[in-house]
Amino acid sequence: MTNLRLCYQTIEFGKIDIHLCTLRSKQEFHDPKGIAEALGICSAAWPIFGIVWPSGLVLAHHISNYDIGSKRVLEIGCGTALSSLLLNKQRVDITATDYHPEVEAFLTRNSELNGDALIPFERTGWGDSSDNLGRFDLIIGSDLLYEDEHIGLLSNFIREHSNPECEVIIVDPGRGRKNKLAKKLLEFGYISTFSKPENTDYLDSDFKGYILEFARTE
Repeated sequence: MTNLRLCYQTIEFGKIDIHLCTLRSKQEFHDPKGIAEALGICSAAWPIFGIVWPSGLVLAHHISNYDIGSKRVLEIGCGTALSSLLLNKQRVDITATDYHPEVEAFLTRNSELNGDALIPFERTGWGDSSDNLGRFDLIIGSDLLYEDEHIGLLSNFIREHSNPECEVIIVDPGRGRKNKLAKKLLEFGYISTFSKPENTDYLDSDFKGYILEFARTE
């Protein structure tokens, strides 16, 4: 992080404050050893992980009052991991994952910044043949469907990490692939529901996307 310009912010969820260290802007880039480049992450895509995007805010606000109970939760493509940090603050059993090599360092920094335990993290791609994540009762994520090829990869990743009874919540900003994802997950036994967030006063502009919820029961 030495050569990166950073910023700090506090995001409120009712009486809960989440403190975040993020990249100052989406112009930041630092890959001196070519680690990200070797993973196929170009300089233009490199900073995407380190910004709080509207979809990430919508997801975090949506789950802030969600009845999670004792569910084991996985956040995929976590980026700044705002939702993971919030759930960690609420003592939820949360695990985070992302493909970007810098995510874990920021996640560790932000967990410590909030005075909480470190969040279990594994760097893995949706198409990787093996990982140590295990299976979960609730899988969450935001702004994941950039390309059509991501639909199959994401669906298979969800299938491989879902318990027989599982819920999935994905916030999509409106990239036009929600129906294709729903069709694919239906093959794996998931029933889908799409909805608009009820209140987005915390955003700077109107949110044109949807909250995608999928559920599978035994």
